Parts: sequence; C-alpha cells; structure tokens
Amino acid sequence: MRGHLQGLSLRARLMAIGVTGVALALALGSVALYAVLTVTVNGAVDDGALASARAVATMVDNNTVPDPLPVSGSQVAQVIDGSGAVVRASVSADRLTPLLRSAELSKALAGERISVPGARAGLTGTLRVIGVPAGTASTRSSIIVAVPVSEIEQSQSVLRNTLLVAYPPLVLIMALIAWRVIGWTLRPVEVLRSGAARISGSDQDERLVVPESTDEIQALAVTLNDMLDRLAAARRRQRAFVADSAHELRSPLASMRTQLEVAQRLGEGGELATDLLADVTRLSALVEDLLLLARAGSDVRPPSKRESVDVRALLVATAKRYADARVPVSVAEGPAVHASVNAEELTRVLSNLVDNGVRHASASVVLTLRAEGARAVLTVVDDGPGIPAGERERVFERFARLDDARDRDAGGTGLGLAIVRELLRRSDGSISLDDNPQGPGLAAVISLPR
Repeated sequence: MRGHLQGLSLRARLMAIGVTGVALALALGSVALYAVLTVTVNGAVDDGALASARAVATMVDNNTVPDPLPVSGSQVAQVIDGSGAVVRASVSADRLTPLLRSAELSKALAGERISVPGARAGLTGTLRVIGVPAGTASTRSSIIVAVPVSEIEQSQSVLRNTLLVAYPPLVLIMALIAWRVIGWTLRPVEVLRSGAARISGSDQDERLVVPESTDEIQALAVTLNDMLDRLAAARRRQRAFVADSAHELRSPLASMRTQLEVAQRLGEGGELATDLLADVTRLSALVEDLLLLARAGSDVRPPSKRESVDVRALLVATAKRYADARVPVSVAEGPAVHASVNAEELTRVLSNLVDNGVRHASASVVLTLRAEGARAVLTVVDDGPGIPAGERERVFERFARLDDARDRDAGGTGLGLAIVRELLRRSDGSISLDDNPQGPGLAAVISLPR
C-alpha cells in the first residue's frame, strides 16, 4: 500500500489516510453502537422476564400460585412439574405443551437464554425464554417465562440497515470535506512551490512571499529565502570571479599574441611562434567566451534589448561570412520571417552553431527558416556523425564534450552551446537538438518569438 500511496500527490495521500481512518472509526463506532444497543435491550428484556419468573417461583414455593399466572405485558409463562407437564400457565400460554423441549429446559435452568420460534405459543416472530427452578426437592418445578422479541428484532434490523445505508454517503461527504480542507491547508505550500519555480526560471533576484501566519509554512518560507540569499550570493561571487579573471587575462593574452605575430613575421623562433600563436588564439577565444557567458547570466545585467529582426537576412549574412569554410554553408529557400530578438546576440548564436556544424559536417551545412504560429523556427543542419539522443542535453553544459569528440586543439572552447542557450533564454527563445530529417547528422532547432 505504501508503494501505491507514494505515487499520489501529498493532498491525495493525506486525504486517503484521513478518510481511511475516519471510515474505520465510523465502522467500529457503528458496530459498537449496534452491539451496545442489542446487549442493553436484551438485558432489559431478560431482567423483566427474570423478575416475573422469580415472582412466580416465590408463589410456587409458598403454594399460592394463581391460575392463570400473573405476567407483565406480552410475557408468556408456564409452570412445568417434574414429569414435564404444564400445571399452570398465563392467559396467552399453551396449557398442554411446554414451550421448551427437555434439553432446552435444562439449558434454561442452567442460566442460558434460549430463543425459540413464536409458533410454539401461537405467536409470530421469536420468543426469548428464561427458566427458573422452584419448589422443593420432592416437588421440583420449573418456571418458564418467554417474551416476544419480534418488534425488538425489527428495530435492530432497521438500525442495522440504516447504518449500512448511511455509511457510504457519510464517508463520501467526509472525503469531500477532507479534500477541500486539505487543499486549503496546503495552499500556502503550493504558493511557495510555484514561487520557487518562477524564481528558478527567472533572471531577477526575487524572493518567496512569507505568509503572515506563525506556523511551519512561514518557517519553511523563511528558510527557503535564506537559502536563495546564499545561492544568489554564491552565484554572484562565481560570476564576478569568472568575469574578473577573464577581464584580467585579456591584456596579457593580447600582448602575447602581438609579440608572437611579430616574431612569426620576422621569422624568429622557427615553428615555435606558430605553434604558440595557435594556443594563444584559442586561449583568447576561451577567455572571451567565459566573459560573455558570465555577463549573459549576470543577475544585474539589464534585459536583452529586443527589436524586430529579419531572420532570413541574418541567415544569408551568416552564410556569406562562411563562404571560405571547410564545407559550404547555404540557406534554404523560404519566406521572410521577423523575430523579436537582439540582433547582436542572435548573430553570436548563429555563429556558434555554424562553427559547430562546419567543424563536424561531412559535406554541407544548411540553414532553414519557417514560421509556426507565434514562433519563428530556424534550424542549423549538418550531415556529420551527429550526437546520441542520450547526450544531447549534456552538451549544453559548460565544457561538456562527448567521449569520442576530437581533442581541444581541433575543437572549440567547450562553451559554445552553453552560450547559445544562455543568449536565447534572454530573448525568450529555446534550442533543442534533433536528428537530421534528410539523413545522417544533427539539426539544431531554435524557436524565437515573432
């Protein structure tokens, strides 16, 4: 049962546990009520019959037994002698046949309560019979007093059926009440959850609303806000460190690159200058990417300045910049589509994606554009080896590389796709990696607001 409950929401689990407990309590209470009422009514009937039997026994002992026997209400009484014959009876009792058989009479005299059909006394329903001994050892007699209990049994049946019929609706009503009450109780938790989800997907330095109540929910909100404060501070320190480090590395790298370029032109150092220049160039690109990524994700950076951009014209311009690339970069035919983005940031996104495509393509890279409702969808498709489906999300992590990727000297900085996702997020855009619909390779699909 625990496994089934774990698959439910907290509200459903609390309701299931609460309603189950209430249902069991109601069931046990109903059974207890029915049992107590049954015992109480039967006890009252037995007490009245026993009192009448003892009164008749006293008359027998004093040899003052009247005929007919005096009884109370609907009671039926008989005096049975030692041979089993009826010697005295009440008005409604049979004067020839005893109500109890010999074995039943023995049990009644032993104190057991006997139930017999009312037909033995010419009545309907059931008779509840008790027996009391009377007389002396030589003139032993038995007093039998029976009480019709058909009305009592009918009342018990009505009570039992009423409890059975009322039980399901009552449990259902309790379930509905519990569902509403638990939902109302958990509403502050849902407010905290939705607030945390909003904050996690936002660039703003927001905090959760602390409820005015002084309960566990308020304590949870305060604790979560403290955690958000620490996370925000750590994120700011991390980004500041990356930005400061990248900024400080710019000048020495630029100086080293200039000196190596001069040495290369003068022919000094042989092949060493050329080799070092490639490393310095790559290191400079890495520093620039780190600085861009730190600034793009900064909490204090203003929102992206968006404008209406002719995406097709931007694709054509991008393809022209790669006219001398290792493989041709082309733009597929299609309509002009405008998107609400930052032109500079989208240009950087396309450059990173085309760089990756050219680096891994076998024969070509194709840029396509189409409109889908309120979104502009552009794709960068290459016919290279592609990326396994299970690795397509991981490649957006910083410095992430596939196991079979080429070494870093042949590849990029490992930050290209991370920068792409961060820049697109600033323009309410998204990116996903899919299979090349035309064959082997990879399609980077970008969705932008029109």
